[in-house]
Amino acid sequence: MVKFILNDTAINSSHPRGMPLLDFIRYHQQLTGTKIGCREGDCGACTVLVGDLQKDKLVYTSATSCLMAIGNAAGKHIVTIEGLNVEGLNAVQQAFADESATQCGFCTPGFIVSLAGFCMSDTAPDYEKAIDAVNGNICRCTGYKSIERAAAVINTLMQKRNTNDSILFAVDNNIIPAYFSSIKEKLELLNESHLDGNININGKKVLGGGTDLYVQQHDTMEYEDIRFMFDHHSLNGITQQGDTCWMGASVTAADIAVSPIFKKHFPRLEKYIKLVSSTPIRNMATIAGNICNASPIGDFSIFLLALDAQLVLSNGSRTRTISLRQFYKGYKIIDKGKDEFVEKIFFVLPASQHRFNFEKVCKRTYLDIATVNTAIHLVLQDEIIIEAGLAAGGVAPVPLYLVKSSAFLKGKKISAQLVEELLLIVQSEISPISDVRGTETYKRLLLQQLIKAHFIVLTQA
Repeated sequence: MVKFILNDTAINSSHPRGMPLLDFIRYHQQLTGTKIGCREGDCGACTVLVGDLQKDKLVYTSATSCLMAIGNAAGKHIVTIEGLNVEGLNAVQQAFADESATQCGFCTPGFIVSLAGFCMSDTAPDYEKAIDAVNGNICRCTGYKSIERAAAVINTLMQKRNTNDSILFAVDNNIIPAYFSSIKEKLELLNESHLDGNININGKKVLGGGTDLYVQQHDTMEYEDIRFMFDHHSLNGITQQGDTCWMGASVTAADIAVSPIFKKHFPRLEKYIKLVSSTPIRNMATIAGNICNASPIGDFSIFLLALDAQLVLSNGSRTRTISLRQFYKGYKIIDKGKDEFVEKIFFVLPASQHRFNFEKVCKRTYLDIATVNTAIHLVLQDEIIIEAGLAAGGVAPVPLYLVKSSAFLKGKKISAQLVEELLLIVQSEISPISDVRGTETYKRLLLQQLIKAHFIVLTQA
């Protein structure tokens, strides 16, 4: 049985735990305000809010329900557009009506839900952040300007907040209904625990956030025998031990975005994060999932390859450590046993003499799958490169660590000539193919330009 709260109703479901939350909401609860769009987490029409207790605080994040299993809803508060209804229109709905921010209306519930989530966050009110809150929602009709005006109205309302209790403020200002005030206590009573301790897969399908599996295996995931990893306490958290960063396998891209450790050691982190998908996906997508789906263009795979990250693999009773640079054996082939899962990831944090950069180009500037992505990590001593790591995606069957190119940089001083010589070696190491994201020639040129961008950024740091 899966216990959670859906809007203001307690749910005790016997449906398969792998059922997409979207299908449960629409077909079994008849809450049809949540729309079926792309079923790939791209359009945002199925956006819901997920309330979870974190260190005795109720925190809401947005999620695409088409990629979320109801098993991952256990112990949480799921909010659909219907769950935001008050008498008349709530403040966000009123802003959309006043600013003519809807036409066909299909996308509107997702926008409303996302903006309501912004209002319930502890984020300091800011117009750009209000706009960013709907970065996972697509509208084909309005041209977005009316939606931006509505977001500005909501941001102005949020400027009046003078309390640390964002949920209380949202209730008092007609943004969300009054029942939200009792959700924290109700979740505490659910007592859906996620125990620490050894994890055994025992032949089950491993599921983190589901942002890849539910795209690739949508028709079969509902009936799989699943081992849910997303909320397991031992697989969460980002810590620093000496000069090393340790991450649980279920750490999400959103966790990295707010991590004080990452913010300190990666000064351009905000720029990198904006290149990685949309907010609802970042809230769900786990780092281990990004690594293990073995996509040749996995953003964090490339990021961590440059840093020489190490993986701790476990089968529940034994662990072993393997370098990420040795993990990829061929297209979608990884050095992981059937009963093994990634337990932790660790790497040495960049220090003052280190230089790191991540670049990515896709068909859209943001929120899209990469055509080519690349990361570089250099360790300098007296302006000489003593260690180097260069990785690239979209140019080989696997996320590619450029062995020869990285070795070439060691012992050299950064110069325009060095970069030109490096590019010749890079071209000899890659093997891109022409596909829907670009031709082989284009990808070769693109990687060349992105590597030049690395050195422009690093020499200006």
